Amino acid sequence: MPRFSVIVPAYGVQAYLGECLSSVLSQSFQDFELIGVDDRSPDACGEIFDSFAAGDPRVTVVHLPENVGLGRARNVGLELATGEYVLFLDSDDTLTPGSLQAVADRLDAVGDPDIVVYDYARTYWDGRVVRSRDAGLFAPAPDRPEVFEVSQREELLALLMVVWNKAYKRTFLEAYGFRFPAGYYEDTPWTYPTMLAAETITMLDRVVVHYRQRREGGNILATVSRKHFDIFAQYDLVFAFLDRLEAPADGARAGRPGPDHWRALMHRRMVDHLQTIGNHPGRVPASDHAEFFTRAAQAEEKHRPAGAARLEVRDRGGWRVGRLGQTVRRVKRIAGRARPGLRGAVARPVLDGYQRVQRTLPVDQNLAVFASYWGRNPSCNPAAIHAKLRELAPGMKTVWMVRQDARTEVPEGMTLVGPGSRAYYEAVGRAKYFVNNVNFADGVVKRPGTVHLQTHHGTPVKKMGLDLRDYPVAAGEMDFDLLLRRVQRWDYSLTSNHYSTEIWEQAYPGGYEALEYGYPRNDIYYRATAEDVLKARAELGIAEDAVAVLYAPTMRDYRTSYQPHLDLERLARALGPGHVLLNRAHYYYDKSAPPAPGAGAQVVDVSRHPSVERLALASDALVTDYSSLMFDYANLDRPIIVLADDWEVYRQSRGVYLDLLSGRPGETPGAVARSEEELTALLQDGSWRSSEAAALRAAFRERFCRFDDGNAAERVVRRVFLGETEPLPVVPLDQRTPAPTPAQARLRR
Repeated sequence: MPRFSVIVPAYGVQAYLGECLSSVLSQSFQDFELIGVDDRSPDACGEIFDSFAAGDPRVTVVHLPENVGLGRARNVGLELATGEYVLFLDSDDTLTPGSLQAVADRLDAVGDPDIVVYDYARTYWDGRVVRSRDAGLFAPAPDRPEVFEVSQREELLALLMVVWNKAYKRTFLEAYGFRFPAGYYEDTPWTYPTMLAAETITMLDRVVVHYRQRREGGNILATVSRKHFDIFAQYDLVFAFLDRLEAPADGARAGRPGPDHWRALMHRRMVDHLQTIGNHPGRVPASDHAEFFTRAAQAEEKHRPAGAARLEVRDRGGWRVGRLGQTVRRVKRIAGRARPGLRGAVARPVLDGYQRVQRTLPVDQNLAVFASYWGRNPSCNPAAIHAKLRELAPGMKTVWMVRQDARTEVPEGMTLVGPGSRAYYEAVGRAKYFVNNVNFADGVVKRPGTVHLQTHHGTPVKKMGLDLRDYPVAAGEMDFDLLLRRVQRWDYSLTSNHYSTEIWEQAYPGGYEALEYGYPRNDIYYRATAEDVLKARAELGIAEDAVAVLYAPTMRDYRTSYQPHLDLERLARALGPGHVLLNRAHYYYDKSAPPAPGAGAQVVDVSRHPSVERLALASDALVTDYSSLMFDYANLDRPIIVLADDWEVYRQSRGVYLDLLSGRPGETPGAVARSEEELTALLQDGSWRSSEAAALRAAFRERFCRFDDGNAAERVVRRVFLGETEPLPVVPLDQRTPAPTPAQARLRR
């Protein structure tokens, strides 16, 4: 049998599960089994488990038919465990390197006790690692026995009541039949009974677990809910165990305290615990506060040992969980965030006052505010959602936030407001719905009952959000704490593939719901007709029989200004007549980038074209570097060429999630060129559309175009605006027909 069984239940943690499992499988100590329990997770946890199991025989995976909760999922793992010792690891936490070896060494040194208790450290989103406040209890001392039972060190019962900071001898667990109950506080009736029952316990003075402190939506106990009333039932189980615990007699247990001693101690611990929960402003709802303390007083009386003094369960100020407490905390947060320069500001007092007044008026249930790319022209996912909303809910009032200098070719019928204007403050102060592919300004306050949809604007190759902490060149002066406060406004995060969902949850941790509905901006790739394709080409002056190559590079964080990576004029001459290059600079450079050099009709600058989707329809192939456009373009099933002439520098300065140059299916979208010369050769010899490139593109589409089927906008509108909970089914990839290529369009004309 293996030395250890590591049990990892998982539910809704796809952004962290891979790191958790890797921390176990990469341990220097190898004699273990890992049991993954997919608790009917609604995200990709089951797939992640399966991928690890496929690559490592030590991994066993169980997929539960229904969600049973953390405690019962652990029980499933226990039934399968064969190791000498059992360790529980939460699926968003990690084991530190070398920790299993350290646990094994400790067990060997002291003769395999029933329980070994080890320390943990809290890890924060900003990179801080803080060891537990009880670290001093683990240090060896002359008056501390190496192996003991808990009556010799009762202070250990005040440790954090969790199961994952201990390794348990499996025969010990089986002898007592220990199992987890259902409920919210399932660790309480496990931790106390196991510690009280164990005859031999040892301590390991080492951080074994990194306990992730998620910004929001992590610890289920850190939520305002009536579920906290579960604590009463769990303490009933603790005292029921004490009723079954026999008084010590002759033999190994002689001299140990009896049940009466433990009842008195548990009574005090229960009262402290109930007071902590009841007085925490982020636990029991304000409306249920009085009921909670009434129940707490009843529990204190119910479990009070005979002859013991009454312990008062004190409500230390119900105002803290009410509206007054919320207001006080909000004022403190605002004051703490204020910068010295802002505190003395007197600018815009009238507009600021107007904004505050608007937020006191009722939310307009029929008003939606849209924006894209920091106030640029309506485009991208928000524009596609807006169009579908006007079709499915024509009575909904919509407003677009657009800068005055960006109002070019705005579609007719759109209501525009400028940022900072009175109309803008009225809209953001009253609207029910907010849709953006970036974040709204910090002055936009999320009112109760409003709905914020973050659509994003691409599938990421480069590092994003919190993942930029290790890349100062790209992060610049980014305020990560401020970023996370913006994320707290999100109710929904829209993605087009599992890959993006996992990255967004890690880079932008929050309590939002991920909508894996596809990108609405890509709907056109499945709805455009042959006529649409030919019209898009005609608008750009592309000859019918010409090969149009769309060149769309991304930005460079390590450069302060625009610098072209291609000599387009030279490339056009090399390709000769019958080829057209469409130069699309990144939107950061759409005004600073000089027009592409002319070479007759062979080079067309389209940097300021309002729709990159129409440019894609007009083209025969895409040449890009690390732009997210490649993921959208893959929906067209047309050739993609990666030009990676500065890959090493880009990867080091910005950081990447994918190795586009690996040549692995599902990672490289097609042919790869490392220089302008290689790109020219690829385009000249036809290898850019070879069978090998097509096979890579097919795998790329399979991985990244899973939900893009032409119906994404409708899914979003029906879920977010119309309240429908069952999304339209996704058309399988092999049953979709993308827009025709230019050559196919000419034949169908």
